[in-house]
Amino acid sequence: MLLTACNYSGNTVTQADLSTAYQPEYATGFSIDSIDGHESTVITVRNPWQGADSVVSRLFIARNGEKAPKGFEGQCLDAPAGRIVAMSSTHIAMLDAIGETERIVGVSGIDFISNPEIRKHRDEIGDVGYDGNVNYERLLALEPDIVLLYGVNGASAMEGKLRELGIPFMYVGDYVEESPLGKAEWMVALGELTDRRRDAAERFSDMADAYNSLSNYVAGQGLEEPKVMLNTPYGDSWFMPPVQSYMATLISDASGEYIFKENNSDSSVPIDMEEAYRLTANAWRWINVSNVSSLDELKRLYPKFADTRPVVNGDVYTNTLRTTPERGNDFYESGIVHPDLILCDLIKIMHPELLADKEFTYYRKLE
Repeated sequence: MLLTACNYSGNTVTQADLSTAYQPEYATGFSIDSIDGHESTVITVRNPWQGADSVVSRLFIARNGEKAPKGFEGQCLDAPAGRIVAMSSTHIAMLDAIGETERIVGVSGIDFISNPEIRKHRDEIGDVGYDGNVNYERLLALEPDIVLLYGVNGASAMEGKLRELGIPFMYVGDYVEESPLGKAEWMVALGELTDRRRDAAERFSDMADAYNSLSNYVAGQGLEEPKVMLNTPYGDSWFMPPVQSYMATLISDASGEYIFKENNSDSSVPIDMEEAYRLTANAWRWINVSNVSSLDELKRLYPKFADTRPVVNGDVYTNTLRTTPERGNDFYESGIVHPDLILCDLIKIMHPELLADKEFTYYRKLE
């Protein structure tokens, strides 16, 4: 582990001095500890990619020149982080939610980023490339205080090189959180990096209250829950998420019924086209139909599905209302920190008679 970055001057604290500063209510992948009598804190990140088992990393956030705890195995950051490289668009959304986008000096794939501030200042922000094909010369020139990483099925390919270069990094594990509120709560961890934890916690709490109020409201109406089909084919397969997944949870909280109950695993599973047809034919709504722009295009691409109930009734929806010219989708960016707005959209889809005065934020109905 990178220890050289932890050689700060000042008083040394011990593990016994650590106490909980922030324990997430919904997120499972991080916690924040304070150090008694000191202003420094430690962020602990757990299992930040799919399939991770007992993977733990820690970041010591030094304030007032304080040293890391004796025996600390992790990395260190002088707070606040003034120059941040964000390798996922969700990291940008979290920093935006707490009003700290001006700290972002580097991103991955700037053409696919929806954030208006990043797009406005794109000539001043470095695009360092993608995980596995990173321009480290450009990354070094940005002089980042920290790089925010993500993992999908394993550790980031950048990790070893960042250790070699002595650049601190932290995994942001929103990707593996199944709870919509759990994903959004990671904004508090980024608030800690920027000395805005309390503000971030308040912002998250307000959003969580809005989300729960919406869910309780629609549940209290006692309406029949429409069955919902998800997605379109990817290659030769049609992937369906598990029943406890992010999208299935959003559907349930909008008083809908996710139609594919067979998947009780922790990852999406492929189904064949015959099974997909059967499910779609029995569904009342069909959502997340990729980048299909109209019902006619849907019928042309998937003619077998033209006679299914959602297509015949015109109850097909796409989450691509807010996209960049390069087809970057803001649903997967700002939507991560605005699950209340996604939930509002889904309630309008499941129960059009409710929230009739609200406009869609991320979804639109195919015409």
